[in-house]
Amino acid sequence: MASFPPVRAVERAIELLQCLNRQPISTLDQLHRQTGLPKPSLVRLLQTLVSKGLVNHAPQSGAYYLTSQVHTLSCGYHSEPRIIEAAAPVADAMTAKHKWPVSVAVFDADAVVVRYSTIAQSPLSLLHSSIGMRLSLVSRSLGRAYLAFCPPDEQQALLALVAQSDNDEDRAAGNLDAIQATLAETRARGYALRNPAVRPVSNTLAVPVYENGHVVASFGLTWFSSALPLQDAVASFLPPMQEAAGRIGERLVQLDSESKPPSPKAARRPVRQRA
Repeated sequence: MASFPPVRAVERAIELLQCLNRQPISTLDQLHRQTGLPKPSLVRLLQTLVSKGLVNHAPQSGAYYLTSQVHTLSCGYHSEPRIIEAAAPVADAMTAKHKWPVSVAVFDADAVVVRYSTIAQSPLSLLHSSIGMRLSLVSRSLGRAYLAFCPPDEQQALLALVAQSDNDEDRAAGNLDAIQATLAETRARGYALRNPAVRPVSNTLAVPVYENGHVVASFGLTWFSSALPLQDAVASFLPPMQEAAGRIGERLVQLDSESKPPSPKAARRPVRQRA
Protein backbone atom coordinates (compact mmCIF):
# COMPACT_ATOMS: atom_id res chain seq x y z
CA MET A 1 0.00 0.00 0.00
CA ALA A 2 1.25 3.49 -0.87
CA SER A 3 1.97 5.73 2.07
CA PHE A 4 0.55 8.73 0.22
CA PRO A 5 -2.20 9.32 -2.36
CA PRO A 6 -1.15 9.31 -6.03
CA VAL A 7 -0.53 12.64 -7.75
CA ARG A 8 -3.65 13.20 -9.81
CA ALA A 9 -1.90 15.41 -12.38
CA VAL A 10 0.60 12.64 -13.13
CA GLU A 11 -2.21 10.10 -13.40
CA ARG A 12 -4.01 12.32 -15.89
CA ALA A 13 -0.88 12.85 -17.97
CA ILE A 14 -0.27 9.09 -18.17
CA GLU A 15 -3.92 8.42 -19.04
CA LEU A 16 -3.69 11.02 -21.81
CA LEU A 17 -0.47 9.54 -23.24
CA GLN A 18 -2.03 6.08 -23.21
CA CYS A 19 -5.08 7.42 -25.02
CA LEU A 20 -2.94 9.19 -27.63
CA ASN A 21 -1.06 5.93 -28.17
CA ARG A 22 -4.22 4.00 -29.07
CA GLN A 23 -4.80 5.92 -32.31
CA PRO A 24 -2.57 7.65 -34.88
CA ILE A 25 -4.20 11.06 -34.42
CA SER A 26 -6.68 12.47 -31.90
CA THR A 27 -8.90 15.53 -31.67
CA LEU A 28 -9.74 17.33 -28.45
CA ASP A 29 -13.31 16.03 -28.64
CA GLN A 30 -12.09 12.44 -29.01
CA LEU A 31 -9.74 12.78 -26.06
CA HIS A 32 -12.50 14.31 -23.95
CA ARG A 33 -14.86 11.40 -24.73
CA GLN A 34 -12.23 8.72 -24.21
CA THR A 35 -10.62 10.03 -21.03
CA GLY A 36 -13.55 11.80 -19.40
CA LEU A 37 -11.22 14.67 -18.53
CA PRO A 38 -12.51 18.26 -18.79
CA LYS A 39 -11.44 20.00 -21.97
CA PRO A 40 -9.62 22.86 -20.16
CA SER A 41 -7.57 20.25 -18.26
CA LEU A 42 -6.85 18.39 -21.49
CA VAL A 43 -5.68 21.56 -23.22
CA ARG A 44 -3.26 22.33 -20.37
CA LEU A 45 -1.93 18.78 -20.37
CA LEU A 46 -1.58 18.72 -24.16
CA GLN A 47 0.23 22.06 -24.19
CA THR A 48 2.59 20.73 -21.55
CA LEU A 49 3.28 17.58 -23.58
CA VAL A 50 3.81 19.70 -26.70
CA SER A 51 6.30 21.89 -24.81
CA LYS A 52 8.21 18.73 -23.79
CA GLY A 53 8.34 17.52 -27.39
CA LEU A 54 6.23 14.41 -26.75
CA VAL A 55 3.18 15.54 -28.74
CA ASN A 56 2.67 17.55 -31.92
CA HIS A 57 -0.37 19.68 -32.74
CA ALA A 58 -1.70 20.28 -36.26
CA PRO A 59 -3.66 23.56 -35.90
CA GLN A 60 -5.30 23.23 -39.33
CA SER A 61 -7.18 20.06 -38.36
CA GLY A 62 -7.02 20.37 -34.58
CA ALA A 63 -5.31 16.98 -34.37
CA TYR A 64 -2.77 15.85 -31.78
CA TYR A 65 -0.33 12.98 -32.26
CA LEU A 66 2.69 11.48 -30.53
CA THR A 67 6.21 12.31 -31.65
CA SER A 68 9.29 10.14 -31.77
CA GLN A 69 10.38 11.60 -28.43
CA VAL A 70 8.00 9.25 -26.61
CA HIS A 71 10.47 6.57 -27.68
CA THR A 72 12.56 7.90 -24.80
CA LEU A 73 9.83 6.61 -22.48
CA SER A 74 10.59 3.10 -23.79
CA CYS A 75 7.05 2.20 -24.85
CA GLY A 76 4.19 3.80 -26.70
CA TYR A 77 5.78 4.88 -29.97
CA HIS A 78 4.84 2.80 -32.98
CA SER A 79 5.27 3.10 -36.73
CA GLU A 80 2.12 5.04 -37.60
CA PRO A 81 2.68 8.13 -35.41
CA ARG A 82 6.28 8.15 -36.57
CA ILE A 83 5.25 8.11 -40.24
CA ILE A 84 2.76 10.92 -39.60
CA GLU A 85 5.42 12.98 -37.86
CA ALA A 86 7.76 12.53 -40.82
CA ALA A 87 5.12 13.11 -43.50
CA ALA A 88 2.95 15.92 -42.10
CA PRO A 89 5.22 18.91 -42.88
CA VAL A 90 6.02 17.51 -46.32
CA ALA A 91 2.33 16.97 -47.08
CA ASP A 92 1.43 20.44 -45.80
CA ALA A 93 4.06 21.99 -48.06
CA MET A 94 2.74 20.08 -51.10
CA THR A 95 -0.79 21.38 -50.62
CA ALA A 96 0.43 24.90 -49.87
CA LYS A 97 2.23 24.92 -53.23
CA HIS A 98 -0.12 22.92 -55.47
CA LYS A 99 -3.46 23.53 -53.66
CA TRP A 100 -4.74 19.99 -54.20
CA PRO A 101 -5.17 17.76 -51.12
CA VAL A 102 -2.62 15.06 -50.39
CA SER A 103 -2.83 12.11 -48.03
CA VAL A 104 -0.66 9.49 -46.37
CA ALA A 105 -1.85 5.91 -45.99
CA VAL A 106 -0.34 2.94 -44.16
CA PHE A 107 -0.98 -0.77 -44.51
CA ASP A 108 -3.56 -2.35 -42.20
CA ALA A 109 -4.45 -6.07 -42.53
CA ASP A 110 -6.04 -6.26 -46.02
CA ALA A 111 -6.20 -2.56 -46.94
CA VAL A 112 -4.48 0.76 -46.42
CA VAL A 113 -5.84 3.37 -44.04
CA VAL A 114 -5.51 7.12 -44.49
CA ARG A 115 -3.63 8.42 -41.46
CA TYR A 116 -2.91 11.98 -42.54
CA SER A 117 -4.62 14.33 -44.97
CA THR A 118 -4.41 17.98 -45.97
CA ILE A 119 -8.06 18.20 -46.98
CA ALA A 120 -8.67 20.84 -44.30
CA GLN A 121 -5.92 22.99 -45.83
CA SER A 122 -6.96 22.60 -49.47
CA PRO A 123 -9.46 24.85 -51.26
CA LEU A 124 -9.98 22.05 -53.81
CA SER A 125 -11.27 19.15 -51.72
CA LEU A 126 -14.29 17.00 -52.49
CA LEU A 127 -14.52 15.52 -49.00
CA HIS A 128 -14.65 17.04 -45.53
CA SER A 129 -12.17 14.45 -44.28
CA SER A 130 -10.57 11.20 -45.39
CA ILE A 131 -8.67 10.33 -42.21
CA GLY A 132 -9.48 6.80 -41.09
CA MET A 133 -10.81 5.71 -44.50
CA ARG A 134 -9.94 2.12 -45.44
CA LEU A 135 -8.96 1.86 -49.10
CA SER A 136 -8.71 -1.24 -51.25
CA LEU A 137 -5.26 -2.55 -52.12
CA VAL A 138 -6.37 -3.47 -55.64
CA SER A 139 -8.66 -0.62 -56.75
CA ARG A 140 -7.42 2.55 -54.99
CA SER A 141 -4.23 4.33 -55.92
CA LEU A 142 -2.97 4.56 -52.34
CA GLY A 143 -3.52 0.83 -51.96
CA ARG A 144 -1.92 -0.03 -55.28
CA ALA A 145 1.09 2.16 -54.44
CA TYR A 146 1.72 -0.05 -51.41
CA LEU A 147 0.87 -3.41 -52.98
CA ALA A 148 2.78 -2.90 -56.23
CA PHE A 149 6.02 -1.95 -54.50
CA CYS A 150 6.10 -4.38 -51.57
CA PRO A 151 8.25 -7.54 -51.84
CA PRO A 152 6.90 -10.30 -54.15
CA ASP A 153 6.23 -12.78 -51.34
CA GLU A 154 4.31 -10.16 -49.35
CA GLN A 155 2.38 -9.15 -52.46
CA GLN A 156 1.39 -12.74 -53.14
CA ALA A 157 0.18 -13.26 -49.56
CA LEU A 158 -1.80 -10.01 -49.60
CA LEU A 159 -3.50 -10.85 -52.89
CA ALA A 160 -4.60 -14.18 -51.45
CA LEU A 161 -5.96 -12.37 -48.40
CA VAL A 162 -7.77 -9.67 -50.40
CA ALA A 163 -9.35 -12.35 -52.61
CA GLN A 164 -11.34 -13.46 -49.54
CA SER A 165 -12.64 -9.93 -48.85
CA ASP A 166 -16.34 -9.04 -48.97
CA ASN A 167 -15.55 -5.52 -50.19
CA ASP A 168 -16.91 -4.97 -53.70
CA GLU A 169 -13.79 -3.04 -54.65
CA ASP A 170 -11.64 -6.07 -53.80
CA ARG A 171 -13.30 -8.32 -56.40
CA ALA A 172 -10.52 -7.50 -58.84
CA ALA A 173 -8.24 -9.71 -56.73
CA GLY A 174 -10.23 -12.70 -57.98
CA ASN A 175 -8.76 -12.21 -61.45
CA LEU A 176 -5.16 -12.83 -60.47
CA ASP A 177 -3.64 -12.44 -63.94
CA ALA A 178 -5.33 -9.08 -64.52
CA ILE A 179 -4.43 -7.58 -61.15
CA GLN A 180 -0.83 -8.81 -61.38
CA ALA A 181 -0.56 -7.14 -64.79
CA THR A 182 -1.90 -3.91 -63.30
CA LEU A 183 0.58 -4.09 -60.44
CA ALA A 184 3.46 -4.83 -62.81
CA GLU A 185 2.51 -1.79 -64.91
CA THR A 186 2.26 0.34 -61.78
CA ARG A 187 5.69 -0.75 -60.63
CA ALA A 188 7.24 -0.15 -64.05
CA ARG A 189 6.00 3.44 -64.33
CA GLY A 190 6.72 4.25 -60.67
CA TYR A 191 3.29 5.47 -59.58
CA ALA A 192 -0.25 4.22 -59.02
CA LEU A 193 -3.64 5.41 -60.24
CA ARG A 194 -7.12 4.59 -59.06
CA ASN A 195 -9.40 2.19 -60.93
CA PRO A 196 -11.31 4.57 -63.27
CA ALA A 197 -14.60 2.95 -62.30
CA VAL A 198 -14.19 4.07 -58.68
CA ARG A 199 -15.23 7.70 -58.08
CA PRO A 200 -14.62 8.91 -61.66
CA VAL A 201 -15.24 12.53 -60.58
CA SER A 202 -11.67 12.61 -59.26
CA ASN A 203 -8.40 10.74 -59.51
CA THR A 204 -5.42 10.18 -57.23
CA LEU A 205 -1.77 9.80 -58.15
CA ALA A 206 0.09 7.87 -55.47
CA VAL A 207 3.72 6.91 -54.93
CA PRO A 208 5.38 4.60 -52.40
CA VAL A 209 7.27 5.85 -49.37
CA TYR A 210 10.35 3.80 -48.56
CA GLU A 211 12.35 3.31 -45.39
CA ASN A 212 15.56 1.30 -45.65
CA GLY A 213 14.46 -0.08 -49.00
CA HIS A 214 11.02 -1.29 -47.89
CA VAL A 215 7.74 0.44 -48.65
CA VAL A 216 6.14 1.64 -45.40
CA ALA A 217 3.40 3.99 -46.65
CA SER A 218 1.85 5.54 -49.73
CA PHE A 219 1.58 9.22 -50.56
CA GLY A 220 -1.16 10.49 -52.87
CA LEU A 221 -2.47 13.70 -54.45
CA THR A 222 -6.10 13.97 -55.55
CA TRP A 223 -7.49 16.29 -58.24
CA PHE A 224 -10.80 16.80 -60.08
CA SER A 225 -10.88 14.76 -63.28
CA SER A 226 -12.57 17.67 -65.08
CA ALA A 227 -9.83 20.12 -64.06
CA LEU A 228 -6.83 18.28 -65.48
CA PRO A 229 -6.41 15.50 -68.06
CA LEU A 230 -4.60 12.50 -66.64
CA GLN A 231 -1.44 13.00 -68.70
CA ASP A 232 -1.15 16.65 -67.64
CA ALA A 233 -1.67 15.76 -63.98
CA VAL A 234 1.04 13.08 -64.10
CA ALA A 235 3.46 15.43 -65.86
CA SER A 236 2.80 18.19 -63.31
CA PHE A 237 2.59 16.25 -60.08
CA LEU A 238 4.69 13.09 -60.40
CA PRO A 239 8.15 14.69 -60.02
CA PRO A 240 7.25 16.73 -56.89
CA MET A 241 5.36 13.75 -55.41
CA GLN A 242 8.36 11.46 -55.86
CA GLU A 243 10.65 14.10 -54.39
CA ALA A 244 8.30 14.55 -51.43
CA ALA A 245 8.15 10.78 -50.82
CA GLY A 246 11.94 10.74 -50.80
CA ARG A 247 12.00 13.52 -48.20
CA ILE A 248 9.58 11.58 -46.00
CA GLY A 249 11.88 8.56 -46.16
CA GLU A 250 14.82 10.76 -45.20
CA ARG A 251 12.89 12.22 -42.29
CA LEU A 252 12.07 8.71 -41.04
CA VAL A 253 15.76 7.87 -40.95
CA GLN A 254 16.47 11.17 -39.20
CA LEU A 255 13.78 10.52 -36.58
CA ASP A 256 15.31 7.12 -35.89
CA SER A 257 18.74 8.60 -35.34
CA GLU A 258 17.36 11.37 -33.11
CA SER A 259 15.39 8.96 -30.92
CA LYS A 260 18.29 6.57 -30.27
CA PRO A 261 20.26 7.28 -27.10
CA PRO A 262 24.00 7.75 -27.61
CA SER A 263 26.11 4.65 -27.11
CA PRO A 264 28.09 4.43 -23.86
CA LYS A 265 31.29 4.56 -25.88
CA ALA A 266 30.23 7.72 -27.72
CA ALA A 267 28.99 9.34 -24.53
CA ARG A 268 32.18 8.63 -22.60
CA ARG A 269 34.31 11.71 -22.14
CA PRO A 270 37.96 11.46 -23.12
CA VAL A 271 40.37 11.24 -20.24
CA ARG A 272 42.91 14.03 -20.20
CA GLN A 273 46.49 12.94 -19.86
CA ARG A 274 48.61 14.72 -17.32
CA ALA A 275 51.71 16.44 -18.60
